[in-house]
Amino acid sequence: MTTNVISLVSIGAHPTSGRPRRAEQDARAVELGLQLAGDNLQVLHAGDIAEPTLRAYLGMGLPQLHVLEQPAGADALPVLSDYLRDAGAQVVLTGSQAETGEGSGMLPFLLAEQLGWPLIVGLAQVESIDGGVAHVLQALPRGQRRRLKVRLPFLATVDNAAPKPRQSAYGPAQRGVLEAHEVEVVEDELFTGALLQPAKPRPKRLKVIKAKSGADRMKAATAKASGGGGQVLKGVSPEEGAQAILKLLIEEGVVR
Repeated sequence: MTTNVISLVSIGAHPTSGRPRRAEQDARAVELGLQLAGDNLQVLHAGDIAEPTLRAYLGMGLPQLHVLEQPAGADALPVLSDYLRDAGAQVVLTGSQAETGEGSGMLPFLLAEQLGWPLIVGLAQVESIDGGVAHVLQALPRGQRRRLKVRLPFLATVDNAAPKPRQSAYGPAQRGVLEAHEVEVVEDELFTGALLQPAKPRPKRLKVIKAKSGADRMKAATAKASGGGGQVLKGVSPEEGAQAILKLLIEEGVVR
């Protein structure tokens, strides 16, 4: 019996130029779906069918891509849950976070809650599916893996440890079919009423001190960098020495 696998995709953005592209993790979800279901894989997108970036997914060898047509600012959650329920999906694969739009990473959690399905976060590999039960590997920090057993149907977010997506070819991208589905448009009032602005630059990371003991780490953290404008005081009076120290503390911002 063939497992009904559906991969959800969105429009990504290049991290440097911001130009539209296929989303990195969503492409991995498609790759994993192709390895599981082959030509029987369904790929689903909620948005504008005229978006040319969608053909980058077709270029991975997909015969067609289903599009739930809705304008920008519409809520994708209800239309996706209705489609997945009606389609009899057994395994739903998606990225962990969108590269454009709100990008909160909450959609997989809300979708799993609405469908009443278990959710696997950080899927790296599906080892086997047999008798309505899937054996999968979950990615953990530092390259570790956790083997899980989950009953179908389930939803999973794909980790960067999942198989790397294949290249998108121009020929299949043009031959593939974008199949439109009319759905009821539900406005996402929370998102449309929000004010979006560029994120503030993150503070610089602290330099990691590699030391074997606590004393070495303390010494490295408190030591002043060499080669600066240091001054050696010799043969000065206590008042002159105190004045020089006070001046240094003021320059370093210790004393104001």
